[in-house]
Amino acid sequence: MEFEHISVLAEETIENLNIKPDGIYADLTLGKGGHSKKILEKLSDKGRLIAFDQDKEAIMAAKENLKDFSNVIYVNTNFENFESTLKDLNISKIDGALMDIGVSSYQIDNASRGFSYMHDGPLDMRMDVENELTAETIVNEYSKEELTEIFSKYGEERFSKTIARNIVDYRNKQRIDTTFKLRDIVNKSVRTKEAHPEKRVFQALRIEVNRELEVLENTIEDVVDHLNVGGRLCIITFHSLEDRIVKNKFKDLEKDCTCPPGLPVCVCDTVRKVKIITNKPIVAGKKELSENSRSKSAKLRVCQRV
Repeated sequence: MEFEHISVLAEETIENLNIKPDGIYADLTLGKGGHSKKILEKLSDKGRLIAFDQDKEAIMAAKENLKDFSNVIYVNTNFENFESTLKDLNISKIDGALMDIGVSSYQIDNASRGFSYMHDGPLDMRMDVENELTAETIVNEYSKEELTEIFSKYGEERFSKTIARNIVDYRNKQRIDTTFKLRDIVNKSVRTKEAHPEKRVFQALRIEVNRELEVLENTIEDVVDHLNVGGRLCIITFHSLEDRIVKNKFKDLEKDCTCPPGLPVCVCDTVRKVKIITNKPIVAGKKELSENSRSKSAKLRVCQRV
């Protein structure tokens, strides 16, 4: 299956990166390289791009897509290893970075990866297929209480308890090992007229499998710490949980003091690290919305190192 993916908010992201031709930039979620290609087109031969992706198939597809550029360093790892990767490359500072959080169209449409409730396949959901934890393991081995918490916390699912109970009842009879088996269990567990009530459960499992929110929250400050003054971090999110983390993390990094109110003197020694460029997130325009349905939920937030 060909690795297909349309980069969202591409023009807006490149514009907000304020790319310097001789600068060093990082695409922390390479995918097929759509955003990366636009960055490279603005770089000189002296400029460099460090391209991260934990999915080996994405790296392969991007190398083909970016074969005309020689100033790319490909790194097959989760972007949580950003800091150690820069150290290995003997790079202390960069001029900008991009994160496009979420699943690529290729991963969703490829039934064998198990991300989609629209295609029957193994219940996998790993972005890095070498990781041990799969959605099948979670669904069949986590306790009812743990499943309830995951569906509620990461899927904001109001029928979490019922779904978890029915999953446990089903797996006591046979293992839940395909996306359609799980989809059917969820559909029989909820009372709603929405088209795909299973989407929140699939989202929650994907987040748990790949530790998405944890990795995002832990990495933002690492990236900011390695930005040159004036360098920008652009983050595209696709659901409220991700966007909330980015919004709050940017606000925290913009603060000069985190001491409790009422203290006569600041004792926290907190130093403001960023200026928020986007008080409200940038969203897709009418043209992009008509051409790419995935852009409907996309939000871009930008901060700048001070």
